[in-house]
Amino acid sequence: MSTREAGPDADADVDVDVDVDLDVDAGTHTGADADAHTGADPSTSPAAHPGADAGPWLDPGPFLRGVAWLDGGRPVRADPADTMRLPWDTGERATLPIGVRLEFTAPGTRAVEIHYRATVPGPTDALRDLAHGFALWDRHGVVGELYTEPAAEAVVRLELPGGSGPFTIHPPETQSPLILGLRGIGGPLAPAPPATRWVVHGDSITEGWWSTRPAHGWPSVAGRALGWDTVNLGYAGAARGELACAEQLAGLPADALTLAFGTNCWSRVPFSAPLLYETTRAFLELVRQGHPRTPLLLLSPVLRPDAERTPNKLGATLGALRDAMERATRERIAAGDERLVLLPGRELLGPEHLADGLHPNDAGHRTLGLAVATAMKRAGFGSG
Repeated sequence: MSTREAGPDADADVDVDVDVDLDVDAGTHTGADADAHTGADPSTSPAAHPGADAGPWLDPGPFLRGVAWLDGGRPVRADPADTMRLPWDTGERATLPIGVRLEFTAPGTRAVEIHYRATVPGPTDALRDLAHGFALWDRHGVVGELYTEPAAEAVVRLELPGGSGPFTIHPPETQSPLILGLRGIGGPLAPAPPATRWVVHGDSITEGWWSTRPAHGWPSVAGRALGWDTVNLGYAGAARGELACAEQLAGLPADALTLAFGTNCWSRVPFSAPLLYETTRAFLELVRQGHPRTPLLLLSPVLRPDAERTPNKLGATLGALRDAMERATRERIAAGDERLVLLPGRELLGPEHLADGLHPNDAGHRTLGLAVATAMKRAGFGSG
C-alpha cells in the first residue's frame, strides 16, 4: 500500500534545475496556457471563529487546481457520465481527488483557514488513526505541515510565512476531502494565476504510490519544475491501455498530455507484446482524435527488476512489452506526428530508487519527475 501522509517528515526543496541526461525521441511543438478554474459550493457553517481579522468564506472553486471533472461539486478523476465503460478498479481509484490542491496569493495575510469534509475510517479500519495532513508549499519548497485528528468535518488553520506567494496547499487526498470554503486571516486571498494545464495518465506510479506525501509524486515534481497545473489521472492497479480512458482523455481540456501506462500489462492483466503494440497504437489514435496537435509525451514503463526478463502468462517479459510500446510510438512519430515525444523509461531509475521493487521511493519519484520535465523542455513543451 502507499505510505503517503504516513508521517511528519517532508521533502524540503523541489524547485531545482531540471537539466538531466536522458534518451528522447521527439517531434517539435509548443504549449498553451489554460484556465483550470472549477466551481464548488462554499461553506455555510464554518466551525472556527477566529475574530475580527478573518475575511469572508470564499468559494473554493477558483482556487482549486488539478481538477479533471466535477461530480455534484466534488472533484473526480473519471468522467461521471461515462463510468460504466471503465473497469471497476479504475472507477474506484477515480473517486479519490489525487493531485487536487489549492493555489493562491495572499499579500499581507497571516494565515489561511480551510473548511472541509473528509472520510473517517470505521473503528475496525486499519487506517482509523491516520491523521489528516495538510502541507503548505511555496515556489521554493515545503513551508510547513499540519496534522489533525480524523474528522468528518473540520476547519484547519495554516500560518503563512510572509510574502504574497503564490502558495499551494495539499489536503489529505486519500481521505477524499471536499473543500467547502477558505478564508484569509489578517489579509485577502486571491486565486493563483492560471497555468498550462497538463493531464497525466498512468498507473499507481503516476498516482504517487510509495511517495511519502502527495506533493512528492513524480507528476507533482514535474509540474512544479515546469510551472504547470498538473491533473493526475493515475489509477493504482489499472491503466492497462483501456480505450474508454483514451476517449475520456480526448474529451478533456489539456494544453499538454503525458501517458505513462504499461507496467500492469505484465501481470495484473497479462498482455502479449503484439497486443500491447496494437493497444498503444489505438490509444494514441483515440487521444489524437480529441487533441490532434496537443503536445503529448509517452513514458514507457520504468524499471521493474522481477519482470524485466520474466515471461508473463502470455510469454511476454516487461522488456518486450516496453519495446512494443516504444515501437508503436516511434512509428507514429516517423509517420508525421510532430507533437509526440517518446521518453524510454527503462534507464531512468535504478534499483536504489524503488521502495518495494516496483514503486519509486521519494528519491525515485523526484528523479522521474525531473526527467519528464527535462524531456518536455527539450522537446519545446515548456516554451508556451
